[in-house]
Amino acid sequence: MTTVTPAPPRRHVGLGKTMAQSATLSWRGIVKLRRHPAGLADVIIGPAVFLVLFGYVFGGAIAGDTSEYLQYVFPGILGLMTLFATMGVGVSLSTDLTEGIFDRFRSLPIARISPLIGAIGSDIVRQLVSLTALIGFGLLLGVRFETNVWSVLAACALALAFALSFSWAVILLALAIKDPMAVQGLGAVLIIPIAFASNIFVPVETMPGWMQTFVSWNPVGKLVDTVRGLMMGGPVTEPLMFTLIWMAVFVIVFAPLSLIAYSRRT
Repeated sequence: MTTVTPAPPRRHVGLGKTMAQSATLSWRGIVKLRRHPAGLADVIIGPAVFLVLFGYVFGGAIAGDTSEYLQYVFPGILGLMTLFATMGVGVSLSTDLTEGIFDRFRSLPIARISPLIGAIGSDIVRQLVSLTALIGFGLLLGVRFETNVWSVLAACALALAFALSFSWAVILLALAIKDPMAVQGLGAVLIIPIAFASNIFVPVETMPGWMQTFVSWNPVGKLVDTVRGLMMGGPVTEPLMFTLIWMAVFVIVFAPLSLIAYSRRT
């Protein structure tokens, strides 16, 4: 006769305990990075590669001057690299799900959402390393910020917050696809179109009319407009408002869907 082990009873967990449990699971992800620092190679090398390639290969053709183009493209690459860094959340989460670690989490008296928030929280380290590497390489290549240090820090904080909210979409992708490599590949396929069909590399005015319409609603474009204004000077209020709206949409839409997919997957 087969004995069926009943599922652990669900317990109501308050907000304070939920955040404490999420912080503990975030620390678990940070410890993994400390033990395997090679996992940060992409967010350290990537910024240098993108700046050199786009700044010196395409800069002369697009802007006629590489130094001028570096000033223009730097805020865009900052937004792009934060998006690519979110792939680490999806790959790490998918790997944990494949190895059965989340089955153990499910048996613990913790909030259902804690492992997912923990996965996003641990990604903060990757994002901070990526931002630091990008700013360091940018300064070495001659990028100069035209505002003050507080505006630059505000731009980095906004890019980080945007990436964390966008991570919910990546988490949903990781929960829907069982292969970690497929998560990374499909995630890149989804990010590249919204990144390149934006104002990261060229002004919107140079695009055909139908694409300008798409770019005008592209959340990445709004983020880049805000970061560019904070770092290099220019309008901030309007693009910031739309960026915050998009961040709220990512959380409101993808967080509940991720919880539903998590319940079904585990």
